[in-house]
Amino acid sequence: MKSKYLSRRALSLSIALFAWLAMCVTAAWWQVGRAAQGNSLSFLYSIEWPVFGILGVLGWIALVNADTISAHQEKARREYEEKMRAQAQAERDKELEDPAMAAYNDHLAELASQPKKKLWGH
Repeated sequence: MKSKYLSRRALSLSIALFAWLAMCVTAAWWQVGRAAQGNSLSFLYSIEWPVFGILGVLGWIALVNADTISAHQEKARREYEEKMRAQAQAERDKELEDPAMAAYNDHLAELASQPKKKLWGH
């Protein structure tokens, strides 16, 4: 099985992260130098850029793990649908449902069980 960290998407995200971190470190170092020269506002910026770097790392983690999270959500959704379908069938068996309504409900259940189309082409 291919590692999610070695996929093309993860590698391109990693390259973007390293570029982002290099820019954040450079900007922070520049602001520290300006703060040392007496620019008091640069003290704030010298703290802000490392925070931006940390946010970039957190964003990278979220984007790399997005497929794993959606796979778990998809599994939970399918289990929930199966449970609801079984309950609906049990209720239908209790009541004598109109055959046309039963056919329509079966059609809706089949439509709901089809996989959703992904928008981002993953």
